[in-house]
Amino acid sequence: MMSLSRWKVVLVVLATVIGLLLTLPNLLPPAARSSLPGFLPSKALNLGLDLQGGSYLLLEVDTAAIGQERLTNTIEDVRTTLRNEEIAFSDLGQVNGEVTVRITDPAQVSNATGLLRQSIGVVLPSGQKDVVVSGAPDQRIRITFSPDAMQAASRDAVKQSIEIIRRRIDELGTKEPDIAQQGANRIVVQAPGESDPERLKNIIGQTAKLTFQMVDETVRPEDIAAGRIPPGSELLPSEDGYAPSYVVRKRAVVTGEMLTDAQGSFDPQTGAPEVNFRFNGQGARRFGDVTRDNIGKRFAIVLDKKIISAPTIQSAITGGNGRITGNFTAESANDLAVLLKAGALPAPLKVEEQRTVGAELGADAVRAGTISGIIGLVGTAIFMLAVYGLLFGGISLAGLVVNGLLILGIMSFTGATLTLPGIAGLILTLAVAVDANVLIYERMRDELRAGRSLISAMDAGFSRAMATILDANITHLFSAGIMFAFGSGPIRGFAWTLSIGVFTTVFSAVLVSQVMLAWWYRSARPKTLPIA
Repeated sequence: MMSLSRWKVVLVVLATVIGLLLTLPNLLPPAARSSLPGFLPSKALNLGLDLQGGSYLLLEVDTAAIGQERLTNTIEDVRTTLRNEEIAFSDLGQVNGEVTVRITDPAQVSNATGLLRQSIGVVLPSGQKDVVVSGAPDQRIRITFSPDAMQAASRDAVKQSIEIIRRRIDELGTKEPDIAQQGANRIVVQAPGESDPERLKNIIGQTAKLTFQMVDETVRPEDIAAGRIPPGSELLPSEDGYAPSYVVRKRAVVTGEMLTDAQGSFDPQTGAPEVNFRFNGQGARRFGDVTRDNIGKRFAIVLDKKIISAPTIQSAITGGNGRITGNFTAESANDLAVLLKAGALPAPLKVEEQRTVGAELGADAVRAGTISGIIGLVGTAIFMLAVYGLLFGGISLAGLVVNGLLILGIMSFTGATLTLPGIAGLILTLAVAVDANVLIYERMRDELRAGRSLISAMDAGFSRAMATILDANITHLFSAGIMFAFGSGPIRGFAWTLSIGVFTTVFSAVLVSQVMLAWWYRSARPKTLPIA
């Protein structure tokens, strides 16, 4: 155990140098970090919301809206299916969370039921459909959704919302946002360094469901005033500045899901802000077909049930590219492009809680954490030097420095976010690292009292204390794993720092101390140990 093996020396020196290089960017100003040579690491620790300041949002996914949208889409699917088969029907609508329709001809009820069973709904992984089509009195057909399907849709909506929120925040340039699910349908968003919480809320909270729908030009103004809207159409408010509202077909001809790119830009002729977009192959073909078949007619560009533009189709648009014009500012055009590129939320989000942490408060937290860390290290240094002397206490403190360098270096390299609980985890890890040295040194003292030789006592100090050191650190690792798996936000930051510290502690308290003591023993050839 006490042999000065070459591989041990190389490993200790290499780990120390790497830890120092990975930690160095945290000590440099941003300008100096950017000027470092390409072969040197330049990533610094990301500071969390409580250290850097920023915005905190607690959002709730409106899962009830998912069910309502499913009902609306199912009604349109039933209408389209029956009309295509020329089956007369009436009283199509929703009642108590289910879709009902009355078939006019009694002889066609059975045929309509079988047809709807085939065409309505999707097949679940279990092999069953997510809807149940059944007959009802008075020539009616009922379509209900299975509870398992609705629960699965809600779970998927929350997961999808988290990914879309992450993409939207990434487009804003915010570094290391912390986005986590809380409970069944809530999402916590922490955006360090984001100084405009209102813009963040607008970017995150907007559903951004984009559709292209044909304007129903058969509806006259007096029909709108009287509320006579055809069953397959709907009245939507307009923000294009030309009309307060338009009647459009409910069925979208193209949706935002078919977009591959969106960019804020300016009209080359007028200089007005606009949004340029590009469709995928399917969207380009469908958009080309629709514009080719409807030249001279108007189609509406609808965002979250509001019409932002309703241009007249002048010619077929077959290239898959287009632009959205309207009452945009440069910032609103860029924001809309961000939303369209990230994708639409599967359900609306409601802001349940909003907080802003100022940069001054974050700086105070960093200052307090630094002071507490320094006090803890000074207290530890005084104890180790007083109890174990300059040599053995100094070796423990040298291992402590290597441990701190490795923790900060690994966190910087992995892009981890340092929070105030993370600082607490760092201080706790360094204190536990000293415990390992105490175990080793006390074991050496016991062996010397038992009459063993100096080299034998040093060797036994490391070998016999190793089991206890591993047991304590493995227990810490399990605890950190549980906190990381079931915690969120600051708790996970604390657990991550603790997990890294487990590995660096075993390395620094055992291997680094062992190499330094072996080098001292070979150089000094002492007759007694200073801690005897």
